[in-house]
Amino acid sequence: MLSRKKFIAQSGMLAAGIAMRPSLAFANNFETKRPPLAYRKFTSEAVEATIVGMKKKITDPELAWLFENCFPNTLDTTVEFEMIESKPDTYVITGDIDAMWLRDSTAQVWPYLPFIKNDAKLRELIEGVINRQKKCIILDPYANAFYKDVNKISEWKSDLTKMQPGIHERKWEIDSLCYPIRLAYRYWKTSGDIKVFDADWKQCIKLTLQTFKEQQRKHGDGPYSFQRTTAWATDGVPLAGYGYPVKPVGLICSTFRPSDDATLFSFLVPSNFFAVVSLKQSAEILNAVYKDAAMANECLSLAKEVEKALQQYAIIHHQQYGKIYAFEVNGFGSFNLMDDANVPSLLSLPYLNAVKNNDPIYINTRKYLLSANNPFFFKGKAAEGIGGPHAGMFMIWPLSITMRGLTSNHAPEIKKCIHFLKTTHGGTGFIHESFYKDDASKFTRKWFAWANTLFGEFLMHVAEKHPALL
Repeated sequence: MLSRKKFIAQSGMLAAGIAMRPSLAFANNFETKRPPLAYRKFTSEAVEATIVGMKKKITDPELAWLFENCFPNTLDTTVEFEMIESKPDTYVITGDIDAMWLRDSTAQVWPYLPFIKNDAKLRELIEGVINRQKKCIILDPYANAFYKDVNKISEWKSDLTKMQPGIHERKWEIDSLCYPIRLAYRYWKTSGDIKVFDADWKQCIKLTLQTFKEQQRKHGDGPYSFQRTTAWATDGVPLAGYGYPVKPVGLICSTFRPSDDATLFSFLVPSNFFAVVSLKQSAEILNAVYKDAAMANECLSLAKEVEKALQQYAIIHHQQYGKIYAFEVNGFGSFNLMDDANVPSLLSLPYLNAVKNNDPIYINTRKYLLSANNPFFFKGKAAEGIGGPHAGMFMIWPLSITMRGLTSNHAPEIKKCIHFLKTTHGGTGFIHESFYKDDASKFTRKWFAWANTLFGEFLMHVAEKHPALL
């Protein structure tokens, strides 16, 4: 099993060679790349019906082929469902790495939520994801990735942090606690089912509140630190594993970005926006289901504090674009201007319901992000899009292209995003982690279920909002 970093290093720049030639042949014939039915991990009647319906709506045969391959990829290849103590339990790997990320697992099943009303099996599967996520958070709210088999030995066992059995990696990322709330909230709103909101879920919210408050660092650095022996600078955390100093202004520290790269300044702005949304959703559930007004008010109070701090410290004046959101700040006045392809990102804020896509500051920020002023916005012969340090310079992440399309109301821009995604799968019929800006046959991760499923979500969004573009 390869780690994300090793995978990039060893096979990230895949040239068009022996491994590629069969795929290119498939691309020409548009033969399905899905596993045979008997080898699929899970099959949803509602999802299969959607695939048939979407293929009729998509006039471009290659685009229809990509949708058929990508949209069910999470169900086809990454889920392990079973009943444990009479409760659904679903373990979701990210793809080529045999571990479950709290972020990725939510994002991977998210596009299937609209179908759970009419598909009891699918509803049960997603209920199982929520139940599994609760177990992970209770084990360690600071960890980002977990194993189903607690006896599995992590390749990161020597990391200087509090590693425990069942943990694959212990990188503290705010979004790791936000994504399970996002999933549970939408599951509840879609299905009306409250079974997931048991004592364990409430315990997870207590741990989330505790962890967020610890990482406001009002009373010292808190209990979490992280160091790793590695040549990858973005895996290292300076100053004994606590990161560079921050001024306690109400924002929450995130030692790592959702890319799994260490932050430069620990107040990661997109993730703090996400935390505000998640805390408000938690409060709504606590009031409606648990009738716990005190705990709900605790969530709302923290959300209000973070929200106020974002307005005070996360907005800077750019000489060209005016008021924009910084990517990271430290509360002392320092800031980092960039964006990363992984979600939450500044680009993705409307997708996460953190800001409106017509918010003037977001509009200014978006102009900055999609320009050469963003050091990780790359434009080449193959496409243009945002990358990040994780996969190296000049590597565009399809996640950013997809998110650009999902947060746009401008038909020509959406059309351009569709074109970039259609023409950069490298002949494989799937969406990758990243590709080189001038040659899409040079890419990282042949099997990355989040990117595949999100691409399917994007095309469904286009079919609803801009059907003429398909």
